[in-house]
Amino acid sequence: MYVVTGGAGFIGSNIVHALNKRGIDDILVVDDLTDGKKCRNLSDLNIADYMDMHDFLAAIKNDSLNAEVTAIFHEGACSATTEWDGKFVMDVNYQYSKAVLHYCLEKKIPFSYASSASVYGAGPIFKEDRSQEKPLNMYAFSKFQFDQYIRRLLPNIESQVCGFRYFNVYGPREQHKGSMASVAFHLRNQISAGENPKLFGAYDGYEAGGQSRDFIYVEDLVKTKLWFLDNPNQSGIFNLGTGKAEPFRTIAETVINYYGRGDIEFIEFPEHLKGVYQSFTEADISNLRNTGYKGSFRGLAQGVTDYLTWLDHNG
Repeated sequence: MYVVTGGAGFIGSNIVHALNKRGIDDILVVDDLTDGKKCRNLSDLNIADYMDMHDFLAAIKNDSLNAEVTAIFHEGACSATTEWDGKFVMDVNYQYSKAVLHYCLEKKIPFSYASSASVYGAGPIFKEDRSQEKPLNMYAFSKFQFDQYIRRLLPNIESQVCGFRYFNVYGPREQHKGSMASVAFHLRNQISAGENPKLFGAYDGYEAGGQSRDFIYVEDLVKTKLWFLDNPNQSGIFNLGTGKAEPFRTIAETVINYYGRGDIEFIEFPEHLKGVYQSFTEADISNLRNTGYKGSFRGLAQGVTDYLTWLDHNG
C-alpha cells in the first residue's frame, strides 16, 4: 500500500492521480478533512482507504497500522506562510514529520517529503547549502529545521529518504487553498469576474510585475518525485523547480492572451508582506540533475496555458 499524507490537498491529490495513471489504487490517503471542500480533489480518483491524520499518527506510534506499506509520500503540512502560531506550526510540520520519518526508518520504507524553497529567505542564492538558508517566517523555519534533522541522519540511513524543496507550484486541484492558491488561479478568477488581473506594483528594486519566481507545474513536480520512487538508491535534499525564474507579469499576460480581454492592473505592495516576501527565487537544480534525472520542465507561459485549459474543462 502507498500512503499519501495530505492526500486530499493540492500536491498530495496530484500524486494520487499520477499513481492511478500507473494502475495503482492500493493507496491510503491521510488528511484532515475539517475543510470538507478538499474532498473534491479525490472525487475522480481511486483509493483503497482514508484515515484522519490524528488517527494515522496514533497508528504509526503504536505500530497498529496493519498494512504493508510500499512507500510514504509525506505532503501533509500547514502551508500558510502567514501563520505565526509557532507551536502549532512546529507540531504539524516538524513533530508530525519526525514521527512519520522514524516509522519509515524502522520499517525501511521509502520516505519522500515536502520541504520548501522558503528556507532560503530572500536569497539571492538558492542552493542546498546551510550558508544560503535564512528562513523568514514560521512555515519556512519548520521546513528548514526538519531538513536539518534529516541531514544529521542521512549518513547512517538504510532506506530511501528524499526531501524536495518545492519552488512556486501551480496547477490542477489547488482551488481549496483560498488566498494561498497560485497567482494563475487568482488572475483567472479575476478575469472571469470581469475584472482586470492584478499584480503588485514596483517593490524591492523590481519594476511593477517584475518580481520573479521559479514556477513549476504540478504535473512536472510529481513526475520528478515518481522518478525517485523508481530509483530507491537516491536519497538527499533536492531543490525542485525549473531552474529558471520568470516574472509574475508573464502569468498575467498569458491569462489575458488566453481569454482575449483585460489589462494588467498594478496595486500597491502590501505592508504586511514587506520584509517577509521573496521577490526573486530560482532553483539551482544541479544536485537534482546529478542524480541522473533528465526530465524536462515546461515554461511558465505553456504551464499556465495548460492549467487554464484544465480549469475551463473542470470548472
